[in-house]
Amino acid sequence: MVEAAQRTAPSGAALDLDAVSSGYGAVSIVKGVSLAVGAGEIVALLGKNGMGKTTLLKTILGMVALRGGRITIAGQGLSGLSPAKLVALGVGYAPQEQPLFQDLSIRDNLRLAVPSDRHLPEALERLFGHFPFLKDRLAQRAGTLSGGEQKMLILGRALMLRPRILLIDEISEGVQPSMVERLRAVLLAERASGLSMLVVEQHVAFALGLADRYAVLKLGEIVDRGSAKAPDAQARVIDHLAV
Repeated sequence: MVEAAQRTAPSGAALDLDAVSSGYGAVSIVKGVSLAVGAGEIVALLGKNGMGKTTLLKTILGMVALRGGRITIAGQGLSGLSPAKLVALGVGYAPQEQPLFQDLSIRDNLRLAVPSDRHLPEALERLFGHFPFLKDRLAQRAGTLSGGEQKMLILGRALMLRPRILLIDEISEGVQPSMVERLRAVLLAERASGLSMLVVEQHVAFALGLADRYAVLKLGEIVDRGSAKAPDAQARVIDHLAV
C-alpha cells in the first residue's frame, strides 16, 4: 500500500504536484498524481513504456494542458506560464528525444543555453568540468557524436542553464555502461551543489542508485513509492515493471 505521508518531500519543496491530471484529446493519461521533490533531492519516477511518465513531465512544462490539480515550483504555481518564464523560475529539461541541431556545431548547440554570448565562456568551463571530451570538439557537428555523447550534450546544455529543478527523461536509454556511470557521477555532483531532480527512468539499478526516493507510475497513477535505499526497493519496483 502507498503511504500518503511519503508523497511529501522535506519542507521547502522545489517541485510539488498535487492531484495532477492531464491527457490528449478525450484520453486521460495522468490521473491524480501527487508527488513532491525536496530542495537538493532526487526523485526517480519509474514505470514501463506508455504509463504516462513523459506526459507527466510535459504537463509540468506546460506542453500538455493541465486538466486538474496544481503544480508549483518553490511555491509558485506554473499554470499558464510561458517556457521563458519557466526557465527564469529555474526549470530545466533533458528530454528523451534528442532535440539537437544535428548539422550545427556542438558550440552552437550549447549557445542556446545562455542568454548572451558573454555568458558562454563561463558556462562552457563549468560544463567541461563534467564532460571534458567536449572541450576539444566544439567545432564538431552535433550529429556526428555517438548516441551516448549526444545524451551527455543534451544533459550538459540543460545544466548550463543553472536550473533549480531539472526534469530528466530516460537519460540512460541506449547508453553504454561506462557512460551511464559518468552520467550518474555528474548528476550526483550537481545534487551535492543543491540541484533538485525528477528523473524518469526504466533502468532500475541506475535510478535507485541515484535517487533519494522513488515512485512507480502505472496507467497514469502512482502505485508505489518509498526510499530508494530501502533493502526491498529494487525488488518492489521490478515486481511492478513485470506486470
